[in-house]
Amino acid sequence: MAETFMPEFENREALRDHQLERLQWTVTHAYNGCAFYQKRLDEAGIHPESIRSLDDLKRLPFTTADDLKEGYPFPLLSMPESRVVRVHASSGTTGKKKVLAYTQKDINDWKRMFARCYEMAGVTPVDRVQIAVGYGIWTAGVGFQLGCERLGAMAIPVGPGNIDMQCQFLQDLRSTVICCTASMGLLMAEEIDRRNLKDRIALKKMIFGSERSGDAMRQRIRELMGLEDMFDITGMTELYGPGTGLDCHKHEGIHYWADYYILEILDPDTLKPVADGETGEMVVTTLYKEAAPLIRYRTRDLVQRIDSPCSCGSILPLHGRILGRSDDMIIFRGVNIYPGQFDQLLSRIPGVSCEYQVLLKREDDGKDYMVLRVECETEASKALKAGLSKRIGEAVKKELMVSCRVDVVDCGCLPRSERKSKRVFDERG
Repeated sequence: MAETFMPEFENREALRDHQLERLQWTVTHAYNGCAFYQKRLDEAGIHPESIRSLDDLKRLPFTTADDLKEGYPFPLLSMPESRVVRVHASSGTTGKKKVLAYTQKDINDWKRMFARCYEMAGVTPVDRVQIAVGYGIWTAGVGFQLGCERLGAMAIPVGPGNIDMQCQFLQDLRSTVICCTASMGLLMAEEIDRRNLKDRIALKKMIFGSERSGDAMRQRIRELMGLEDMFDITGMTELYGPGTGLDCHKHEGIHYWADYYILEILDPDTLKPVADGETGEMVVTTLYKEAAPLIRYRTRDLVQRIDSPCSCGSILPLHGRILGRSDDMIIFRGVNIYPGQFDQLLSRIPGVSCEYQVLLKREDDGKDYMVLRVECETEASKALKAGLSKRIGEAVKKELMVSCRVDVVDCGCLPRSERKSKRVFDERG
C-alpha cells in the first residue's frame, strides 16, 4: 500500500484535541526557549500552564512582521543555534528581510506537508514534476523539490524563466506536472499554443504558488495546454514556506493543514473573528515548529472564512483563495478595494480574457481617476469591445462601488511575466 501523508483523525473533535495538546507544547517551548516570547507572554500575564483549552488561544499576544525584522538575523529563535540546519528569507524588497531558521525536524515536517499537497493534487511517484519557481534563499524552489522527492516522484528543477528549456523538457522528459506562478503558467500556455506543442507534451496538472490566479486565467491556461486539473498551493516563509495548504479536485476552497498550525481569520481592524463567508486576515499559530515557532502571527493575507466541510470528505478544513494583503489595499475615492476583487469580478464576465491592469492617477482637478485595461478573449470589433467595456464598467460600479474608465484590448496586448505580474499601478504620488 502506498504511503499516505494525510492525517488519520477520526473526526474534527479528535483534530481539536490534537491542536490543544500541540498548542500547549508550542507555548511551553517558546516560553522556555525564546526571550522575546517569554517577555511577551509575561507582559500578557500568561504562563504556559494556563493554556487549558483552545479558547485560551485568544488570550495569547500577537506576533507581527515587525517583530521578525527587529529580531534580525535570527528572530523568534527558540532552539540553540547549533540545532539550526538552514535559514530561508522572505522576498521583501525594502529594509531587513525576515530570516527564519529551521531545525532538521522543521525541514522533515515541511517535506511531509508538501508531500501531502502533491498527494491531494493526485500526484503519484510515477509522475514527473517540472519545478519552474525560484531557487536560492527563498523557500519556493527547494520546497517544491523537497516535497516532490519525499513523495517519491521525479523532480525536474528547471527554475523560473528560460522558456526554450521549459518547452524542451516538457517534450523530452515528458513532464506530467508543472509548478510555477500563475503568470508563468499563462506565459507557458501561450508559448505552447504558439509553437503547436499541445499534442507533443504529456502535461496533465499545474500547481500554482505565490500569486493569485483568477478563474479566467485558469480557464485559458487549461484550454491552451489541455490540462486535466490545476491547483493553488499556499504558504509563506514564516510558516515553513509553500506547501501548507492546497485546493483539492473539488475546488471548494483551500484545505489547510490544521494538524500543523491553527488558523484564525480575524477582522484586521478589530482583531475579532469574522463570520462564515466573510473576509479577514489569516493569523497562524504553529504546532510543531522548533526553531522559530509562531504564536498568533499576523500574516496580512486576506481570505474568506469557510466553515462548511469540503464535499471531497477530507477532515482538513478550508479557507478561501488569498485575495491579497491588507497592506495592498487600494483606497480610491474613499472606497477600500483589494486587488483580488478585480480577479473575481472579471472572471464572471463572458468575453473577458485573463490579464488586466489597474491604473490610478490624480489629475489637475485634484480628483483621483481609475483606468481598467482588460483583455478580451478573441479578436473583436470596436462595437463588441464597446459593449464589453460597458458591462465591465457597470459591474465595477455595482460590486466595487466606484466608477472607472474601461479600455478593452486584444488578447496578448498586456505584458506577460515569468514571475509575478504587476497589475496595479498607483501613480497618485
